[in-house]
Amino acid sequence: QFSGLLGTVYRRGNLTFTRDGNSLLSPVGNRVSLFDLKNNKCETLPLATRLNIVCVGLSPDGSLAILIDEEGAALLVSLIGKCVIHQFYFHKPVHSVSFSPDGKKFVVTKDNLAYLYHAPGKKREFNAFVLDKTYYGPYDETTCIDWTDDSKCFAVGSKDMSTWVFGAERWANLIYYSLGGHKDIIVACFFEENSLDLYTISQDAALCVWQCDTELDGLKPRPPKDAAKEENAEENDEELLEEPKGEEIHGKAHPNEQETREKVKYSRVAKYFFNKEGDFNNLTSAAYHKKTHLLVTGFASGVFHLHELPEFNLIHSLSISDQRIASISINCTGDWIAFGCSGLGQLLVWEWQSESYVLKQQGHFNSMVSLAYSPDGQYIVTGGEDGKVKVWNTSSSFCFVTFTEHTSGVTAVTFTSSGYVIVSASLDGTVRAFDLHRYRNFRTFTSPRPSQFSCLAVDSSGEIVSAGSQDSFEIFIWSMQSGRLLDVLAGHEGPISSLSFNPTKCLLASASWDKTVKLWDMLDSWRTKETLIMNSDVLVVAFRPDGKELAVAALNGQITFWDHENAVQIGSIEGRHDLQMGRKELDKITAKQAAKGKSFTTLCYSADGQSVLAGGLSKFVCIYNVKEQILMKKFEISCNHSLDAMEEYLDRRKMTEFGSMALIDEGGGGEDGVAIPLPGVKRGDMSYRHFKPEIRVTCVRFSPTGRSWAATTTEGLLIYSLDSGLIFDPFELDIDVTPSNIHKTLRQKEYTMAIIMAFKLNEKKLIQEVIEAVPSSEVDVVCSSLPDLYVEKLLEFLASAFEISCHLEFYLIWAHKLLMLHGQKLKTRSGKLLPMIQFLQKSIQRHFEDVSKLCEWNIYNIKYALAISQQRGMKRLAEETPVDEEELDSDSDYLM
Repeated sequence: QFSGLLGTVYRRGNLTFTRDGNSLLSPVGNRVSLFDLKNNKCETLPLATRLNIVCVGLSPDGSLAILIDEEGAALLVSLIGKCVIHQFYFHKPVHSVSFSPDGKKFVVTKDNLAYLYHAPGKKREFNAFVLDKTYYGPYDETTCIDWTDDSKCFAVGSKDMSTWVFGAERWANLIYYSLGGHKDIIVACFFEENSLDLYTISQDAALCVWQCDTELDGLKPRPPKDAAKEENAEENDEELLEEPKGEEIHGKAHPNEQETREKVKYSRVAKYFFNKEGDFNNLTSAAYHKKTHLLVTGFASGVFHLHELPEFNLIHSLSISDQRIASISINCTGDWIAFGCSGLGQLLVWEWQSESYVLKQQGHFNSMVSLAYSPDGQYIVTGGEDGKVKVWNTSSSFCFVTFTEHTSGVTAVTFTSSGYVIVSASLDGTVRAFDLHRYRNFRTFTSPRPSQFSCLAVDSSGEIVSAGSQDSFEIFIWSMQSGRLLDVLAGHEGPISSLSFNPTKCLLASASWDKTVKLWDMLDSWRTKETLIMNSDVLVVAFRPDGKELAVAALNGQITFWDHENAVQIGSIEGRHDLQMGRKELDKITAKQAAKGKSFTTLCYSADGQSVLAGGLSKFVCIYNVKEQILMKKFEISCNHSLDAMEEYLDRRKMTEFGSMALIDEGGGGEDGVAIPLPGVKRGDMSYRHFKPEIRVTCVRFSPTGRSWAATTTEGLLIYSLDSGLIFDPFELDIDVTPSNIHKTLRQKEYTMAIIMAFKLNEKKLIQEVIEAVPSSEVDVVCSSLPDLYVEKLLEFLASAFEISCHLEFYLIWAHKLLMLHGQKLKTRSGKLLPMIQFLQKSIQRHFEDVSKLCEWNIYNIKYALAISQQRGMKRLAEETPVDEEELDSDSDYLM
């Protein structure tokens, strides 16, 4: 099941803090990630919209969220159950959505209209989106919304440089009010706390302060009209309109004197400008915290300002990058400010009082190309076309180190067997080794003549590093210890596409576009041991974890399996039809025809060697059973139609008499594109073109623990795991195996039988209860009497229990006794049990690292305390011993 999305922290849309201010919701393509800033964890919700999300609305109690995509399709999501409750279609792109502070209503703005809906959850209705009122007023598209604290009124900003204040109810003295005074698009508008006073901010970095002559308490309810007339009017409206629009409120920009009599009036009391310099003039986003009167504004140059209102005092002016700040959000306490930069995919949370980062994350701003798991499965390293090597923690989903030494795209990354060294190959002609202890590049391997390295492999000892060149057709071998070039292997007649070391022998397999796979013996004077001839160009080669089989994927879409000892092919899979290519917008041929030329570009074995995982230029990843040579499952890695090559057929609605709409360059561009200039005016990036990235899988890898696998895709780094759902999966279940019978057996102190019965029922909490009821003195006896089948199950349970339990010593006793008593029998099935043993090792290793740090700190503190106590003892001894006054003075000087 889908477990998480790493590598992408923000794409576009508005950032939103949760009610407690400790978590942040960030739109990531067509998904949403929840960053827990207190516990330093990130999780991607297991739901997705059809296209990229453009706005997120969060209810005041934090239980519901509305996610709206580029075409106006909305999902109502429960953040407690992490599931979709309701789907709704707004028919047009939505610019913003905002819940009222009391949680009873929400406003959605699209085109030049504002729609007021009854919020779901407050009443038990079947239809979650019930329209209350439709507001007319602005002449151009709406851009922003803000509510008053008591939910009586809301303000809407527009691209026509006006801001409109509307009553959520039909107030006698405030139905609508139009505010001008700006010379550019309104970016944000904010009400003052418990007041109708308003701040409006425009794109040309101007702030207007508006004062209202009426308090919130001064709004008068409107007397009800004749009910019969209203009903007739509504019926007539519904006959004319395709969709009901609720009650309609039409605003006028210039109402006559009679309409404004005895109504609320606004007056502009101040106008401020943020910066006179041209570079900073393009203000892109803003946020305001009402309690602390803190205004934060972001600019296209990556600069942000902090001001105190209404005096407009500048607190800070800082730069976070050179890219446009797309979204800003302030948490409920006003301490943390979140910034999103869509150009670089940056997400920052800044604590402005201490001037420190709470969170600083950035994905690869170009495609990810390669990934590798660490030997214990705790970390994933990724390499991208942006030349960066990033290391991610699989449990927290955060990147904790980025290496930027490469000057061109990274083509391959891998861990050495120790798990503390990362090796990466790049098109800049270098292979670099990075140390995870000191976070530095400690080795740089180069070739005699500059070469672009396309693939990489490190042997099981971590001593031999090999890289294949795509221009000179050679394989270079270096020593990790000395950094010296040991040999250059020549023989291929095409670019080297893939390298793989045998895990058990010093044997290197190299694949090339010359339709061969060569096997090189590293110990026997670097000679070619064997050449395997293929029918097509070879794209990727991989050894089985036990080193006895070789899988090869070729350009004709076939995956072949070889017994490399005897150079015999032992099986093949025709995988071309399983790739199921989508049709690109600009394709002249059908998806079925396009799929004939496609093949798998990445391949890896599962940890037990029974399955093989394959991906390519498609939205599908296939998992095959090697022995039966059949497709076991196809994973659809994305349903995001904002990416290219997702549709099987062309959409008729996108076809015109001139061809596909995708072929027609609209020229104007979107928000990030070129503003349409006046004749003779050159402004903006004239080379800007809108393009859709194509969906593809560049690399797949199984975790050494066997519990999960990861894929680098256009979407980001996707992780699929076995542990993400609750499934009732009983094992050899009898009619007598019930929780009550298990408890009865436990009371009779028949511990072995109770453990076997608990594993048959296979309920995690019950297994934990039974194991923790066994006295530590009885563990030895229970372990020795446990059947072999249940030894494996118990070890697997211990591995998962280590991750969450605080009974560290107790579970270590269990693991130690089981491995001591059953070690020899387990060793005979080591190939099958390897993932489970590695899972156990990972869990114990993590605890070892945490406890060892704590022990070192405690030892240091004890030594420090002892040193101080000794010093004080010496001082006291010196004071008690009768000596001459001169000697006493000299001793005290010495001690001080």
